[in-house]
Amino acid sequence: MKIKQTAGRDQLGDFAPQFAHLNDDVLFGEVWNEPALDIKTKCIVTVVSLMASGITDSSLKYHLENAKKNGVSKEEIAAVITHCTMYTGWPKGWAVFRLAKEVWSEEIPAVSDKERFQKEIMFPIGEKNPYGEYFTGQSYLAPVSTEQVPVYNVTFEPGCRNNWHIHHAKSGGGQMLICIGGRGYYREWGKEPVEMTEGSVVNIPAGVKHWHGASPGSWFAHLAIEVQGEDASTEWCEPVSDEEYNKLK
Repeated sequence: MKIKQTAGRDQLGDFAPQFAHLNDDVLFGEVWNEPALDIKTKCIVTVVSLMASGITDSSLKYHLENAKKNGVSKEEIAAVITHCTMYTGWPKGWAVFRLAKEVWSEEIPAVSDKERFQKEIMFPIGEKNPYGEYFTGQSYLAPVSTEQVPVYNVTFEPGCRNNWHIHHAKSGGGQMLICIGGRGYYREWGKEPVEMTEGSVVNIPAGVKHWHGASPGSWFAHLAIEVQGEDASTEWCEPVSDEEYNKLK
């Protein structure tokens, strides 16, 4: 899940634009999205760092809430604060426990991976894909436009991909893909896979055998734009084998 932050620009963009840039683009844009540590671990490290510094205001509560949203349990945060107290001091432990009790006692519904990814993209994920028989794994489909040029948002859970398939047409036809979030791949028959990230565009001519889907460890969403053609149709072929797919990163 990609972390995005706009608090710097929202609150200090006019007054301190450089600080806003460092907060939104460097701290949350680069450091929080550095892949060596997962988000849950970064949440715990941040809570410990603020506790050790004696920060027990709203910023610590925000990071405690963020830790809970990213999977830190009540038992885990209690163990983290207790352990840290042994090194930072008893008063800090009591102060942080007061905030943690508020956060973990609140009835905040658990946020699913789908809900988290929905916050990253601007188009709705939609419902389970009615063409799921042609996919390996779970995908979702949401219409964006059904007039003039048909446009659909297709979202793939990690590891999900569609079968090899071909868009046929006597003239014109084909498809355009525009990645709107996450990370995935597009591959034409006989060619190397093409990585797709936010903003990537792929043009697929009619008659080209191909597949597209999420990377093994990431959600992926793209707009699928149908290019108008004469007698256009889609031929679904064999699934992408696990052996072939597992070569991807």
